[in-house]
Amino acid sequence: MSEKENVVIEPATDADLDELSVMLGELFAQESDFRPDKDKQLRGLRLIFEQPSRGRVFVLRCNGTIVGMINLLFTISTAEGGFVILLEDLVVHKKYQGKGYGTKLLEYAIDFAKKKNFLRITLLTDRPENVAQAFFRKHGFVESSMIPMRLWIAPQHDSKQ
Repeated sequence: MSEKENVVIEPATDADLDELSVMLGELFAQESDFRPDKDKQLRGLRLIFEQPSRGRVFVLRCNGTIVGMINLLFTISTAEGGFVILLEDLVVHKKYQGKGYGTKLLEYAIDFAKKKNFLRITLLTDRPENVAQAFFRKHGFVESSMIPMRLWIAPQHDSKQ
């Protein structure tokens, strides 16, 4: 990052949706469990935007251009006895990677969590060992002994009879 850069982190808006869906497409193209699907990405982002109690999407703009985003989802942990965050997505456009923008976004999210009294941030990364894991470890995240498992539920269509 050069000194002339104007770097701002702020809540994403509806005007950012198209750009954010492109960034999520880039991310999901790299992940083995997911496939890019612009309609799904747009629908997911809109679900967060329409109900702030579900979470926040923040964007990092450099001289007005979105270079990265972070998506935080809110839930309650009975183990922690309070509100926690699921860090769903952290993406920096390929041409801007390695310049510290991901760190700025993550530090912003951690500071947000502390100010809002969240008790934990949880995230999933791909296996095997990769750059993302090293990045999150560098920022204090530790591996859990828990194993993520999932069940995909097929959407049920209304059968109006």
